[in-house]
Amino acid sequence: MPSLPHHPTDDVGDRLTNLEIKASFTEDLLDKLDQIIIRQQGQIDHLTQEVAWLRQQAPAESAAAPRSLRDDLPPHY
Repeated sequence: MPSLPHHPTDDVGDRLTNLEIKASFTEDLLDKLDQIIIRQQGQIDHLTQEVAWLRQQAPAESAAAPRSLRDDLPPHY
């Protein structure tokens, strides 16, 4: 059985198709990662606001006064 002649353009076409497929998947992945980053930044902003609010709610004297470990012992000791 004679072999068919090999055309270099067939290889180039296949390689180009494979690259286009990979580029498409890469673009999709990049879009998904962008959405994740946007969501995480929103969560970071929200948590930063919560920490600032909690710091305002904490009494100022508790941060300034050193605490003894004995203050944290349960009553049965």
